[in-house]
Amino acid sequence: METFAQKLLKIYDRKLLSGEITFSQSGISKNDFTRLCIDPEFVVSREALEVICEKMKLTEAEKEELLKFTE
Repeated sequence: METFAQKLLKIYDRKLLSGEITFSQSGISKNDFTRLCIDPEFVVSREALEVICEKMKLTEAEKEELLKFTE
């Protein structure tokens, strides 16, 4: 089963490579990004995820998939 970090970073990588966003536009703090990379159990707060979803312009389906991890 895919972790929160794997799912979020897969979306992040796709948007970064396509030129849609840069790291600074992603809404992910440096601290959270580091934790996502090194801690497979880490999930950002719901509030942080709302900001990330908005700044990365995620689809409703992508947002719902990620929000499941914050419940």
